[in-house]
Amino acid sequence: MAAVYFHIPFCKRLCGYCDFYRSVKLRYMPQVVDMMHGELAEQQSFLHDTTIRTIYFGGGTPSLLAPCEIERFIEQVRSQFDCSQLEEITVEVNPDDITAEYVAELRKTSVNRISIGVQSLDDRCLEFMGRRHNARQAVDAVKMLQEAGYDNISVDVIFGIPNFGVTELMTTLEGVLAMNVQHISAYHLTIEENTRFGRMMARGEFTEIDECSSESHYMWVHRALTNAGYEHYEVSNYAREGFRSKHNSSYWKGVEYLGIGPGAHSFNGAMRRWCEQSVEEYVGGVEYGSEVLSEKDKLNEYIMTSLRCAEGLSLAKVERDFGVKERERLEREASTNDISRLLKNDNGYLRIEPEMMLVSDLVISELMAL
Repeated sequence: MAAVYFHIPFCKRLCGYCDFYRSVKLRYMPQVVDMMHGELAEQQSFLHDTTIRTIYFGGGTPSLLAPCEIERFIEQVRSQFDCSQLEEITVEVNPDDITAEYVAELRKTSVNRISIGVQSLDDRCLEFMGRRHNARQAVDAVKMLQEAGYDNISVDVIFGIPNFGVTELMTTLEGVLAMNVQHISAYHLTIEENTRFGRMMARGEFTEIDECSSESHYMWVHRALTNAGYEHYEVSNYAREGFRSKHNSSYWKGVEYLGIGPGAHSFNGAMRRWCEQSVEEYVGGVEYGSEVLSEKDKLNEYIMTSLRCAEGLSLAKVERDFGVKERERLEREASTNDISRLLKNDNGYLRIEPEMMLVSDLVISELMAL
C-alpha cells in the first residue's frame, strides 16, 4: 500500500507560526496546478508499491482550489495507479473558505475526510496567530460540513501559545469537544526561524512559554480529550475508535508515498526526495533534492516514528530488519539510560506512555544509532 500527497502551497495570508512552504502569490496558482498534473504524470514510476490506499491534499490552503480541481487530481491518480484499495481521501480546509456553495460542490467529489484548521476558539488568540477566521466561523464551518453528510472530520488545534493560558485553552477544548468530530490533532506551538514568530523572537519581541507551562498545557489537552473517549494514538493525534488518520499513520509506519507540488516530499522505501522550489521556480520546471537512506538512517527513522505512536517500537522488528546487536543495544539503553523512567518494555515493544509523549524527542535522541 502507498500514499499520494498533493501540496497546495497558496495562502491568502501567512500565519505567524507556519513553517510549511507557502506563498501568497495567488497569481501563480493556475500555472502551479497545471505543473502538478504534469509532475504526477511524470513520476508514476517513483513508487515501487503502486497500490494507493490514501490521498491527501495539504498546504498551504487546499480549500483555495475549486472542488472540481481537487477531483481532477483524484481522477488522475485513479488513472495512473491501482486504486482498488483506496480508502481515504483527505482535504485540508480553512473555516473561512467553507460556504454552502463550496460544501455542495465538495460533496460531488470523492473526498471522504476533512481536516479543518480551527487552531483556537478564542478570537484574540486567532488574531495573534494571524488566522483569517474567527471562532464563530470555525464552529459554523464544522456544522455545515456535518450537515452536508461528512462523518469523518478532523479538527486541528494549537496549544502552548504565549500570553494565552489554561482559560483560553479550555475554551477551545470544550468548544471542539462540543463539535463531536471523529479526530482531533493538537499541536504544541513551535517557533521556527522562517516564520513571523521566529523573526520576532530573534528581535527579542517574542518568548516561548516556559517548560512547566508547556507540560501543563499538554496535560490539559491529553486529559480533556482522553476523558472524552478519544484515543491518544500519536504525539499530536487523538481519534474516536476506527477514525485514526490512515494517511498520516502511513508516514509513521514507513509506507511509500509520492509527494507532488512545490514543498512536497516523497519516499519509496530506499530514497527520500523533496522539491524545495518556490512557486516561481516550480512553474519553470521541477527539480528535486534527494538522499539514499543507509541502514542506520532507516533504523533511526524507525526509532523516531515508532516511538511517537502508542504502539511503540517492536524489538522483534528491529532484530529482523537491523540485527540482534541493535535489539540488544536498544534494550540495554532503554533499561539503564537516564530515559529509562520514560520508557516501558511491554511484551517486546518499547513504548512511551501517551501522557509523557511531550518529551518523546528527548527519548528518541537518546536511542538513535550514532
